Amino acid sequence: MNKLTKVGFSALCGSLAAISSANAGELTVTGGVDMSWVSLENAATGNPIGMGSNLTFKGSGELNNGWTFDVAVAHANANAFSAAYVNITMGGLGTLKINQGDSSNGISAIDDKMPTAWEEVWGAGLSTGIKTVVGAGSSMNIMYASPTVLGTSITATYAPAAGQTDTGDKGVGGTNADKGDAMDATININPSLGTEILSGLNLFVGASNTDYTKNNATYQNEIYEATAGVTFDIGPISIGAQRSGHITGIEVATSAATHYRSNMYGVAFNVNDDLSISYGKHESYKALSVGDSATAAQGDHGERTITATSWQVAYSMGGASIRLADTKGDNLYYISTRDEGATTLSVSLAF
Repeated sequence: MNKLTKVGFSALCGSLAAISSANAGELTVTGGVDMSWVSLENAATGNPIGMGSNLTFKGSGELNNGWTFDVAVAHANANAFSAAYVNITMGGLGTLKINQGDSSNGISAIDDKMPTAWEEVWGAGLSTGIKTVVGAGSSMNIMYASPTVLGTSITATYAPAAGQTDTGDKGVGGTNADKGDAMDATININPSLGTEILSGLNLFVGASNTDYTKNNATYQNEIYEATAGVTFDIGPISIGAQRSGHITGIEVATSAATHYRSNMYGVAFNVNDDLSISYGKHESYKALSVGDSATAAQGDHGERTITATSWQVAYSMGGASIRLADTKGDNLYYISTRDEGATTLSVSLAF
């Protein structure tokens, strides 16, 4: 991490000054580069070399009333803007988080919490088409996070006109032909009960409801999403299981799905502070609309279920990380004839 300079945040985005005048804050920059080599099985690989660069500016400061804030602006590959957030920590009142759609708020933040050495099963080099829960998190949204009391914390997220692109300062989203307002709620519980053996146990649940716009041709009903799971850390071992469901709000005979449901499992072993190994499995089932002609072509239940597994190894040494993943998938994108695999070697350099 390189510290660039100190900046006075007396009028951050022209809005925080309305709460209280701010003391001097600090601006830092972090970044890195990821380089990968991917070899695909049963699919054309082409040039296997990939590279992505990342740059994030982070600022923090304190208001006169003791509240603190932090802000981040992230740039992805080729210096393209990717996300931004502002968090206001209000002491014992909790935290207010304004997010520009990078999926770190709401139910999308817990779409897959299975232990892993590197990435989720569906994010380790093989494009699977697995449908995860999204909710309000992928749109411009605001979230309240409660303080942790007796090992329990809750969040509530709201996104007006979910599904629209992020909007800039003084901008509006305009007409939205698809989705209406989205509201998410999550709860995380660490029921340790003061015991050491349960200190690594975490239970989490999340639910989301998205309205549909009147007279919209795509969504006939409200969209419902939910997920629940458990993770348990005991010594160097982490294990987890999770289940999620997504009711799409579509009823008519189309090629779209009426609902999805997923089961996830994962186990990770930290050999030491630098080396970790994991195995994960993700099953995602898709139900097609009633009367859809594609139903017959899809065949039986198993041919509409994606099954993906991934073995991963990660090793870090200072600012460098080396990761290896071997991922297999059946019925990718819910297509019965699409069985593929990928071996991915990744090297990351961070500062």
